[in-house]
Amino acid sequence: MSAADPAEEQQSGLDQSAGQPDSEGAEAAAEEATEPAEETNEPQDVWSARRDLWHHSPGIMLGSSAAIGGSLVAGDQHGVSGGQVVGDVIMGSKTEIHYVGTGGPAYASGDLPQDVLERLTSPFAGCESFDDTLELLRNERVVVLTGAPFTGRRTAALNLLRQVGASPVRILDPDTSPAALTLELGNSQGYLLGDLITDLHQPLRESHLRAVQAKLAERGGYLVITAGPHTVFEDTVRTTAWEPPAPDTVLRAHLGTMVTETESAPLLGLAATRDFLAREHQLREVVSFAWALAAHARGEKSAEDLERFSLATVERQVQEWFDDGTVSLHDKAFLIALAAFDEGPYALTAELSDLLYGFLQHIEAGGGLRAKIPVFGTSIAKRLQLARARLYPENEHTEWGPVRQTKSAFLDNRTPMSLLIEVWTGHPSSRPALIRWLKRLAEDGRPLVRNRAAATAAVLAAADLPSAMALLIEPWAAARRYRLCLAAANALTLGHLLDTPNIPRILHNWCTKENGRIRWTAIRAYALLGPEIPEEALTALSVAARDMARDEADEEAAKELVASTAVLLLSGAGSVVLRQLAGFLRDEQAVRDLAVRAFLAACEQTEDDLQGTRPGLLTWQARAAATSGSEDDRHLITLWRAALGDRTHTATALERLRDWVHQADTDPESEAALAGLFSSLAVTGPDHQRLSHLLRTVSGEHGGPPPPVAARLLAAFTPSPVTTRS
Repeated sequence: MSAADPAEEQQSGLDQSAGQPDSEGAEAAAEEATEPAEETNEPQDVWSARRDLWHHSPGIMLGSSAAIGGSLVAGDQHGVSGGQVVGDVIMGSKTEIHYVGTGGPAYASGDLPQDVLERLTSPFAGCESFDDTLELLRNERVVVLTGAPFTGRRTAALNLLRQVGASPVRILDPDTSPAALTLELGNSQGYLLGDLITDLHQPLRESHLRAVQAKLAERGGYLVITAGPHTVFEDTVRTTAWEPPAPDTVLRAHLGTMVTETESAPLLGLAATRDFLAREHQLREVVSFAWALAAHARGEKSAEDLERFSLATVERQVQEWFDDGTVSLHDKAFLIALAAFDEGPYALTAELSDLLYGFLQHIEAGGGLRAKIPVFGTSIAKRLQLARARLYPENEHTEWGPVRQTKSAFLDNRTPMSLLIEVWTGHPSSRPALIRWLKRLAEDGRPLVRNRAAATAAVLAAADLPSAMALLIEPWAAARRYRLCLAAANALTLGHLLDTPNIPRILHNWCTKENGRIRWTAIRAYALLGPEIPEEALTALSVAARDMARDEADEEAAKELVASTAVLLLSGAGSVVLRQLAGFLRDEQAVRDLAVRAFLAACEQTEDDLQGTRPGLLTWQARAAATSGSEDDRHLITLWRAALGDRTHTATALERLRDWVHQADTDPESEAALAGLFSSLAVTGPDHQRLSHLLRTVSGEHGGPPPPVAARLLAAFTPSPVTTRS
């Protein structure tokens, strides 16, 4: 029997589970069917896992100064740019947004009085797009104005009709059939058909517009049709793309009708105004902000209200998407996936949104529906327009190096967190689907997918820690599969960086009071989060070392303990960790062994962040030695002497030094650092003998004689023989 294709296996699992009753037994069976074989269940090494988390987590979470990206090479890197964002989203006071001054009911049918028309169009801000469309309307009498919702299309349409003198204006029902348009044209001179509703069976055709044009010409009338992303046209229909005026222009125009020019200038100069205009806001939001500024000028709104206004519009938009029955379940699944994979490859986002769509269908159908996912017919442009998102090319980190990808991202980088929190806390019926989806992502073979699952879980934990822990993170941490354990560790790490409370307490308890996979998860999390809390991390790791020495603990947990401590040593908190490890040498044997093993493990790691080959600890050694009597230099020498002097570790320590000699053979800076180290170590007779023997016996390339650097290093710490006169 041939091995099943992974994609077929994934879809098969979805189909089977989607067609079964929604019971715990069926769910467990479906998930168990996709588990990898035990022999492939190996944990990813901590160094590459940390690198993947740094490369593939959302930028707004980490920022350029995130702790997990810190290293001995990069310097001390603490703090996170995303914490304030999610803090505002979760805990900020709610600001009510009322969209005003946008023309009243969008689909009101009937004549629009002249005074109302003038009131709606008086603060209109013109632009080149408007001028071009006005000329076309004068010549053709009918125009189809296309564009995204809430970009001022309706106000522009009314202004177009006003400019050509078409009064009164009659508002037509958007349900009007394209074939019946001519029947709706009466004695009015102006007509507005807003957001025409069509479908594949009844598209707007050129013949419809020709008939309308002829009838309008007979009566001297004009018609403007506005169309959104879901309006269906015949290919030959001539449309005009609406490019709205700049937000600051619209803000000035509307504010100018509410306050005096003297009052307007300081309002436009406020920091809250500058911050608002720096974001990608819809024109309806700009108009509402103008009203908020005017209310502030009257003393009706505080400065804090203005500062919260921008974020409140994001939250309002997210609520609209999920409360709106006209937004399909397929589109809502895409919005959730885009929030999880913001700034990720578009094709990947679309692929995984379909997986979520199947799980959501399963809930809506009560467990009895086979997943039905549309294969074709989904417009990228329309999807992104709905999501207020963009496409852009950028390199993506892969195991094969940078690869150019077409990525997608929300225009406002606060949207992903706000959206995920809204779905998790505001629509709990979606939770079973989200839980299954995130678990599937956490098990994916692609690092980007796995890490985005963890990042999403971190956002949910920041919003609702008890539920996220119970439904996602704790089950992952205790899972048999290491990929899920790693996802839990990553989620806790990112959750702490998002200011989620109690994460250090959770890790301490797991590391010191649990065993098995949960302890492994905590140890891995300390490797990632430890630079933020180095002393707490090392205290917990030392307790775990004592417990594992007594209890004959799991071999993988023991290896992880050493690797995680080594990562901490080469992190931005390296000096703190180095001091602690030197102190561990005075502790009991298990803790002493942890310090020495972690130190020697760190000696193998090169400066990958600079794409170099020099060991990071060797660079640190040189820098520390350059500062005479520095604390780091003393602690490094202490750890080397402990490693060389302990029979358990002597061979490994000499092997690490042998590797460094080979490095120094082609690197003068490494040679200088190593010469200083050997001189500091070769103080006692035994150490001098070990190092001398090492340099005399180290093999060269392909097993040849010792490299030339060995003799130079030996001469650096071995005194020349004294010549006496006869």
